[in-house]
Amino acid sequence: MGMLGHHFKYIVTALVLTVGHSIPLVAADLDELFSELQSSPPESQARIAKKIADEWEKNGSASLDLLSRRGKEAVEDRDFDAALDHFSALIDHDPDFAEGYNWRATVYFLLGMTGPALDDLRTLLVKSPRHFAGMRGVGVILEELGRPADALEVYRAVLQIYPAYEGVTEAVERLELELEGQAI
Repeated sequence: MGMLGHHFKYIVTALVLTVGHSIPLVAADLDELFSELQSSPPESQARIAKKIADEWEKNGSASLDLLSRRGKEAVEDRDFDAALDHFSALIDHDPDFAEGYNWRATVYFLLGMTGPALDDLRTLLVKSPRHFAGMRGVGVILEELGRPADALEVYRAVLQIYPAYEGVTEAVERLELELEGQAI
């Protein structure tokens, strides 16, 4: 094998080592962040949750970043139809990018389209089972649908992942009081 063959072997080995080790590190980093989220004091949890959310938003593609940015800008401008188009294109281009489903579910919810929002949240949670924001979204929708006991169960599951999630603790307390009066 000539000089080119040896260089090729080194390049392939370096690529395998880099890719093979970087993917588990990302998962390990997220595992560490989730562990830290559960064990840290309440005043530190929002900062840790932000780090987790930042990891979820990484997709490794400039074109997907552009679609994400345009979708978010459209939401800020309250142009929900344009946002829906951008997030749908994002999902079409990369159906494995879980965060795209979260963003599109939010837009569907803002448009009053509960069924499609729930479908996207279901897909999101299959792809990212610890996605506390998506879980909270399910809880909000269940409350809207008049299913407070189911919403309470979801909110409690959220708190198992993110104990100091702003608004969720209050929702649990509110629903517990509401449902306590209904128990016989």
